[in-house]
Amino acid sequence: MTGQSTEQRPDAGSDAILARMMSFHPKIIDLTLDRVHRLLAALGHPERRLPPVIHLAGTNGKGSTQAMIRAGLEAPYGQAAGASAGATGGAKVHAYTSPHLARFHERIRLAGELISEPALMALLDECVAANGGEEITFFEITTVAAMLAFSRVPADFTLLEVGLGGRLDATNVVDQPRLTIITPVSIDHQQYLGETLPEIAGEKAGIIKRGVPVVVGPQSDEGLRVIEDRAARLGAPVFACGQHWQISEERGRMVYQDENGLLDLPLPNLPGPHQIQNAGAAIAALRILGRDEAACEAAVTRATWPARMQKLVTGPLVQQAPGIELWLDGGHNPAGGEAIAATLSRMPARETFAICGMLNTKDVTGYMRPLAPHLKALIAVEIPGEPNTLPATATRDAARQAGIAAETAASVSAALAQITAQNPAARVLICGSLYLAGQILRENG
Repeated sequence: MTGQSTEQRPDAGSDAILARMMSFHPKIIDLTLDRVHRLLAALGHPERRLPPVIHLAGTNGKGSTQAMIRAGLEAPYGQAAGASAGATGGAKVHAYTSPHLARFHERIRLAGELISEPALMALLDECVAANGGEEITFFEITTVAAMLAFSRVPADFTLLEVGLGGRLDATNVVDQPRLTIITPVSIDHQQYLGETLPEIAGEKAGIIKRGVPVVVGPQSDEGLRVIEDRAARLGAPVFACGQHWQISEERGRMVYQDENGLLDLPLPNLPGPHQIQNAGAAIAALRILGRDEAACEAAVTRATWPARMQKLVTGPLVQQAPGIELWLDGGHNPAGGEAIAATLSRMPARETFAICGMLNTKDVTGYMRPLAPHLKALIAVEIPGEPNTLPATATRDAARQAGIAAETAASVSAALAQITAQNPAARVLICGSLYLAGQILRENG
């Protein structure tokens, strides 16, 4: 792709600016808010002019929960799935998420639409100029660019997803959000957030603001205590799973209940039983925001979120193995492995293989262990172009340690060929990293 012209690659201009931004700070991750506050001040504090903010943190489920909230907010009022008569227009919603999968533009959604290439280039240039050559990380300056965009386009809500942690994340600069949400917290990114679950939960709880309601997804007892303690100190009303709202699956439907009553809803269209809990947090948020049952139904039936047990139906890999059932998932920590395992356990019986590439910063064996009962074998690959990729041999060895028969391959395509030779009608899951998932989506979108 690097040799293509701007006409062939509409986003080549922003790609060049983004690549240059990577050199503005020697560390990829350096958690502090000083640089962000400096740049926001230079730009006239766009973070103070955002539409009402819903701020999401957590280890797993942030993206899916955000996608459901956005679907619920954007649904026309009074319009359940398939209805139209008497409905009024839904909300206009800004959304910020990371990392992107195929294109950077996925990170910034303006009033429901992905940011355009000209708008993105202009914003990036403006932020580079305002930064004045000072050190700043890639995530920090691009987060500021998103806030600048959000401050200039009218909308009803802004959804901000934390990049890493919460307390010192670049998104944590809004003094008075409308709502905060903490999805399930588990062990991940220990080198930045702490070695223990309470330490990590404390970092996530850093987004809680004085007097601002906080929706809390399912948590361990020790994680919940940390979150509740911070909320109590700040007088922030807590709406916690299992205490203030419950959600469960009953006879192929989803039942949600809180102090305002009971909702009988379809199961989420995003696959996997873990999405029921994500849906619960999204519905709790929508109820606090005054949305009706139709919005809650839209949240679970209209949300889309790529690389979360996404079935691939087009592209070269599908053409390479037309008899294979091909799935893609970007989960990369033990909780992500458990979510995939739970999803696979509910699928029709079919011999299942994994093609897995992971980063060297992850608990690889912890991720693999839940998958072991569901896999015939795993083929390990490296993530092309990713400096922190785990060598395929190390991924293979971790899989074997978890009890999975494993080999290596030079690429995903080569791995798929190996699997097809064994079973041309198998189920194949490409998994282990959002970076690998992004490459697959770019090539098979």
